[in-house]
Parts: sequence; structure tokens; C-alpha cells
Amino acid sequence: MAKDYYKILGLEKGASEADIKKAFKKLALKYHPDRNSGNKEAEEKFKEINEAYQILSDPEKKARYDQFGTADFSGGFSGFNGAGFDFSDLGDIFGDIFGGGFGGFGGFGGSSRRNTNAPRKGADIETTINLTFEEAAFGVEKNITITKREKCEVCSGTGANPGTSPRKCDKCGGTGIIRQTRSTAFGSFTTQTTCDKCGGKGEIIDSPCKNCNGTGTVKKEKNIKINIPAGVDTGNVIPLRGHGQPGSNGGPPGDLYVHIRVMPHKRFVRKGNDIYIEEHISIGKAIFGAEIDVPTIDGTVSYKIPSGTQSGTVFRLKGKGIQRVNGYGRGDQYVKVIVDIPKKLNDKQKEALVKFMEASGEDINSTDGNKKGFFKNMFK
Repeated sequence: MAKDYYKILGLEKGASEADIKKAFKKLALKYHPDRNSGNKEAEEKFKEINEAYQILSDPEKKARYDQFGTADFSGGFSGFNGAGFDFSDLGDIFGDIFGGGFGGFGGFGGSSRRNTNAPRKGADIETTINLTFEEAAFGVEKNITITKREKCEVCSGTGANPGTSPRKCDKCGGTGIIRQTRSTAFGSFTTQTTCDKCGGKGEIIDSPCKNCNGTGTVKKEKNIKINIPAGVDTGNVIPLRGHGQPGSNGGPPGDLYVHIRVMPHKRFVRKGNDIYIEEHISIGKAIFGAEIDVPTIDGTVSYKIPSGTQSGTVFRLKGKGIQRVNGYGRGDQYVKVIVDIPKKLNDKQKEALVKFMEASGEDINSTDGNKKGFFKNMFK
């Protein structure tokens, strides 16, 4: 009876290529002989799922299997010998099984673990700087102090006492990696692990530098001058390349990321590149209009308030906002006018308002309407 390869992999007929590969990897990891030593049933299961995968992972074989329901196309299945099998897909599987990189299978090759002794970029550093509202608006030059590791001046970064040098690890030959090949009934497996003698560095220091304890670096405070561009805001990040932790094995240093925090202003409120402010004026100025002084980040400017201005009216001062970072032009400043209503009036003021209301046909003793009620309350 023909085998149901979909069922063997726990799939429904017509499963996608991705589903087939995912199911195979899961089952191969579960039934691999190295995880089931002496278990004949697991060994047979492992052969079976590999057989199923060889058929279903090949588009041509899969199409014929789906059509005819059999894999016996040319004299039957030839066994698990690697023919037509893509072993490069198995690097992650056998890496999990053996606890190291998968270097090869049955002579067909595969993926390999990255050389632990290769040059590596240093770690990045982050810091935060506080700016005043004006510093953020116009830009500023700042000095910041960070703590980072620097190359040891005593040993010049070798980690060995002056007059001595690190030697090549005799266990891994200076590669930092130990490779082992295992032969099984299913082929040869090559694994690689970090050398336990040198810790993957590829060299051994017999006489460590006393200043850095053999690390080749020491912790130091470093002052850095940074130019803050005009227009930055809270949440902006300025990268300083090469100012992070030093690299290892000849790798480049990491980067420094400066996070910006802008302190609030007592009068100005920033929204994007625009500035918002409130200006209070009297009833008289609102009625007759007036020229008022309005503060901006550039200094005080004069602005003419038209007659009849209502409380809450917003005026725009074009180009009086914040500079666009690394761009052209500035935002605007918006001025919200608040008309101040006096809580108390002297006799002369009351008399003037009475005459104004009489001229307007209003009765101060009436409670009909908000305006009349308002003036009545003012004369209590």
C-alpha cells in the first residue's frame, strides 16, 4: 500500500512548501537518533519522515505524487542517501540537536556558525541631555560626560603585561572554535562549539596586565563636545558614530546615541514647529483695538489688535516659530487673545458703562440675556 506522506508529516494534502518544511523540521528534531539513542522506533520514524520530505519538498515529485498517489516513479525509493536533498535547510535543526553549528552532513555541506574570533563592533551607548526651550530652538554647543571603556594604555590593548604577548590557543589553533565530526547510520555530522580553553578568543594570556586585568580595556570618563542643531525637540536622538564601546578582535567601536529632553517654558508652548502663547487685553482695547507688545523667541514684537476683537480670537505671527531641523524655514507663532473682565468697578467706570448701555438700549436691571445679567452682577 502506498504511503501517505502528508499524514506522515502531520499535514493535509496540498500543504504549502513552507508548511512542509516547518513540519519536517519539527519532526526531525523530535525523532533524530542522537536524541533517541537506542530507540529503534524513533530511528524508523526518522527514516520515514525523511523519505516523506524528499518527495514532498521536490516540486516535480510532489506533483506526480499528488496525481498518482505513489512515489514509485523509477524503481522505488532509493533510501536516505542524500540524493536530491537540500541539506542547507537543516543547519538550524542539527545546531539545536548538537548544541553547536552544523558544519556538514554526509559530505553535502551546510551552514556554519559565525567565527567567534572574528572582528566585532563594540556596544552602543545611550545618554540623555536636558536643554532649555531657547537652546532647543536656536541650537547650542554642549559638553557631555560619559563613562565608557577605553584601550588600556599600559598594555596597548593586548591584555598582556608589558614585555609579554598573548599566545595562540593550542586547543583550537587560534580559531576560537572546536570542530567535531560524528559518523552515524545517516551520514557524517560536523559540529562546532566555542573553545572552552580560550573562551572563543583564539589566544591565551599567561601574564595578564595588572592595569586592565587582561581585558585590554579600562573604564574611563570621557568629555565629548556636541553641536545640537536648531529645532530639536524632546524625543529626538542624535547619533555620534564611533563614540561607543571599543570593538573586539580589531572591530570598530560602537556608537553613542544622545537622547534630547527639552524643558518646558513658562510662557511658550511648543507643538511641532509652532509656538502658542496667550495674551491678555482689557475690554477697552478689545472694543477700540490697540497695538500690543507680544513676546516671541526672537524678542518682543508689536501687533495691532483690530477693534471688536472677541476673547479667544487667535492671531498668527508668520515665521516666528521654531526652525525646522536640518531644513528650511520656521514654524509660526499663534497668539490667543484673552479679554479680561474686571471683577470690580469704581464709580466713574460704572457711570461710563451705564451711559454705554443706555446708548445701546440696554437695561442694567433686566435679567433677560447673558449680557444684561452680566452687567447687573457687575453693579452689585
